[in-house]
Amino acid sequence: MIIPSPSASAMAVAVMFTAVTCVALAAAGPILHAQTSAPQVRVFLDCSDCFQDFLQTEVTFVDYVRDRSEADVHVLITSTETGGGGREHTAAFIGAGRYAGIDHTLKAVTTQSDQEDVVRRQLATTLRIGLLNYVARDGVPQQLGVTVRLGSEDDRPAVAGDRWNNWVFSLQASGSFEGEESSRQSQLGASIGADRITPDWKITFGAELDHETEQFDLDEDEPVKVVRREREFRSLTVKSLNDHWSAGVEIDLGSSTFNNTRFSIEAAPAVEFNVFPYSQYTRRQLRVLYSLGAEHVRYHEETLFGKLEETLPRHELDVTFEQRERWGSLQASLEGSQYLHDLLKSRLEAEGQVSWRVVRGLSVSAELNASRIRDQLSLPRRGATPEEIFLRLRELQSGYQYDFQFSLTYSFGSIFSSVVNPRFGN
Repeated sequence: MIIPSPSASAMAVAVMFTAVTCVALAAAGPILHAQTSAPQVRVFLDCSDCFQDFLQTEVTFVDYVRDRSEADVHVLITSTETGGGGREHTAAFIGAGRYAGIDHTLKAVTTQSDQEDVVRRQLATTLRIGLLNYVARDGVPQQLGVTVRLGSEDDRPAVAGDRWNNWVFSLQASGSFEGEESSRQSQLGASIGADRITPDWKITFGAELDHETEQFDLDEDEPVKVVRREREFRSLTVKSLNDHWSAGVEIDLGSSTFNNTRFSIEAAPAVEFNVFPYSQYTRRQLRVLYSLGAEHVRYHEETLFGKLEETLPRHELDVTFEQRERWGSLQASLEGSQYLHDLLKSRLEAEGQVSWRVVRGLSVSAELNASRIRDQLSLPRRGATPEEIFLRLRELQSGYQYDFQFSLTYSFGSIFSSVVNPRFGN
């Protein structure tokens, strides 16, 4: 008699289990197919940070596809911050194929105090309302049932006016501490903000403090201790002139050990023109902003140009383009500034980001940031020590800076993405 070894027994059990599982899945296949074979509207959900898994789980009367070319409806969801610190979510429903030309847009507003579950359920409600327009296009389905609850009069608090007059305030404090046998690090920070956002005015104030200390125990008698300090106050006041023009003024105060700045203050009136109406901000913008002002600076150390204090006129031109469509998104900006006492003291910065769905299943994304630097007026006259270079304690002289990222994604297989399975996490 031959007695099988434990490993052989385990192998036999595994083979039998796999065979039984395959048979069970094959038997269940026709049943699962029968449950999902009913024709439904195909939807491509195009959004980021919009609780996509939750939306697909909650709104189940449509089929979700992975590629926009397979969709009957392209749902593009964008969001932006409101004056009260909440979010305004815009859902653009774009018809394709048999629904070509049937487009509409819905908006939902959530407050800063809303919990995550409240926000995602509000988005789910918006998605349901928007998609029902397509589901009922060829006639209201017999199985469709709709329940609407807006709340009774007793549930709605009386509007007694806004005692804060649209002002929103925020306070924040933070701290971190970490260490090991030969080094210790601590960081303390605080910020305060005040904003008043209305259709006609945008007024913001903010202040930030940051203090960081590092200590290293080297093979010396005294440990090496380094300190970084940053202080900043900024304010912005903008008046809406019409659907294309705005005017305002920005004021910045600050100090920085990294930038050799003991104290600086800059004030710059500005005007902005948007080629597209501001009302289209969720889909596209082309803004041109020009500012002209002056800054006064006092330095910690004497600069390369022999200055401990100076006042300089300065102007800046910024061009920003943003667009988000069914084919993807594009963001680009170009910023140029000059000191008027010496036009060669200038800086040119370019940023671009594109995400393009080339063909079915293939998408390309790229991001580029580049700067041409000729305005480092605050650099100390003395050279940087090795510690300052390695620990990034002070700004170093540089004529340019760049950063480039590129990615290519290709996916294929089933076009449907309706199933969400949370087992074993993501």
